[in-house]
Amino acid sequence: MEAPRSQQEPPLPPPHLSVDHESLQQPGDPRKKGGWITFPFLAVAMLGLGVATSGALSNLVVYLIKEYNVPSVDAAQISNIVSGCLSVAPVAGAIVADAFFGCYPVVAVSMAFSVLATVVFTLTASLRGLRPAECQPGSGAPCEPASAGQMAALYAGVFLMCLSAAGSRFNQATMGADQFDSAADRDVLFNWFFIFLYASSVLGSTVIVYVQDSVSWTLGFGISCAAGVVGVAALLLGSRYYRRPPVRGSPFTGLARVVVAATRKRKVIVTTSEGLRFFHGRRSGDSDGGKSSGTQLPPSDSYSFLNRAALITDGDIATADGSVIRPWRICTVQEVEDFKAVLRILPLWSAAIFLSVAIGVQINFSILQALAMDRAVGGFTVPAASIFVSCLMAVVVSLGLLDRVLLPLWRRLTGGHTPTPLQRIGAGHVLTVVSMAASAAIERRRMATVRAHGEGGDPGWVSPMSAMWLVLPFALSGAGEALHFPGQVTLYYQEFPPALKNTATGMVAMIVALGFYLSTALVSVVRHATSWLPDNMNASRLENLYWLLALLVAVNFGYYLVCAKLYKYQNVGK
Repeated sequence: MEAPRSQQEPPLPPPHLSVDHESLQQPGDPRKKGGWITFPFLAVAMLGLGVATSGALSNLVVYLIKEYNVPSVDAAQISNIVSGCLSVAPVAGAIVADAFFGCYPVVAVSMAFSVLATVVFTLTASLRGLRPAECQPGSGAPCEPASAGQMAALYAGVFLMCLSAAGSRFNQATMGADQFDSAADRDVLFNWFFIFLYASSVLGSTVIVYVQDSVSWTLGFGISCAAGVVGVAALLLGSRYYRRPPVRGSPFTGLARVVVAATRKRKVIVTTSEGLRFFHGRRSGDSDGGKSSGTQLPPSDSYSFLNRAALITDGDIATADGSVIRPWRICTVQEVEDFKAVLRILPLWSAAIFLSVAIGVQINFSILQALAMDRAVGGFTVPAASIFVSCLMAVVVSLGLLDRVLLPLWRRLTGGHTPTPLQRIGAGHVLTVVSMAASAAIERRRMATVRAHGEGGDPGWVSPMSAMWLVLPFALSGAGEALHFPGQVTLYYQEFPPALKNTATGMVAMIVALGFYLSTALVSVVRHATSWLPDNMNASRLENLYWLLALLVAVNFGYYLVCAKLYKYQNVGK
């Protein structure tokens, strides 16, 4: 999407660039805001926010168990809900930024919320009154649960962090892209955005989690707070250089208008487009505002019910100048077709939800498994929450191998053929099935060591089996994510109409959010219907849950294959 120029800047001669990335070497106009001068400020802001968020929440399961005496499965459920909120909140933040304030003020305020959130977390760790009395598992004495006030203080920090994610997680990338006119520059910016996103997650999940587990929770949260402060300061220092495009309005309003207008005209009979007038938007020189010219086509026949939204009826538009009189009763043909594009892709989108459900369960229960396994590597004890870093690293490594080795090799072997987005997503489904099966096999082996030592009744007993075995399913899951996550982004971005390109990111965010929420619901159903998940991990049947997930993901893959077979590409070559 081309970033609009500032209204104050004078018109510039068109750049003579015909080769990708030549604009990276082109000297910038000192009178013009934006450009690569903004990159250092945005880079530090992205890293600072990422480290603050990851450092505060990566170890939440362990913090709840050890400091708030929350049962292990309940802690995993709470973490799933928080992860879902962090994933869905940016959708609302993007709408607010697009429709009302623009990216920069929303990002600045939300990053300030991240600092406040880490301050609250630091206070919960440093003030004894904000946590219940310590509990020793296996001592026989009941653990004192946290009071409502203590949990409220903790949840206040979580809420502030969700507000921060709402305004900054996706808007930072959009704000960065707004600084450039060249598509090549924006591509480079997006690459760096994902590098900073994963790098900051790795830092938070390793260095800060290690400090929290080995030194003190107060210091760990304090480092997260310091990272947030540095990020906010860097963002504000670059204020004078940022380009701030005018607010463009949210595309979701147009989608809502299509539904409302079609519903209000539900009694209008539309059997054929011949002889009917459809609204294509107000044009200069139109006397009736809706009469189609030779280049204006009627809406497509698919989802024909929605065509009523663009059908001109009495009182919809002014006959004098073609302006819209009742905007919630008439839409343009393009708005209707945009909505149809979203509907066409929804079945494929829904097939990706269960991938996030399975991964959400795997992430949190793998942390619980790690707490009950030998985490020593040489003389170093790996924090349980840091096991998930292997998934992040697998994504980075897999993306590099795909881009530099596997895809070029595939093109040479197939005469230039490039796997389509649907093919890449399908491969990701298969690897996710294998990952769930690997988790089940490892848990079966862990429980075999528990039974061999007769320690099923001791929730604090640690198996001599190395927790590094958990890296295997995470590596498979990360490789699958490197296929299906970018594949989804590519599919949505290329198949959606130009007016809805930003919606593509929101679609992926909703997948992740629904996955975490539904994983919580799935675990709750399993807990009520079976005895697989007691609070004692050494007496659990977690293996059965993983096998159930492997089966459900395999069935979901079959559903995906049907959806992919029926889907017809609109903008991507087959």
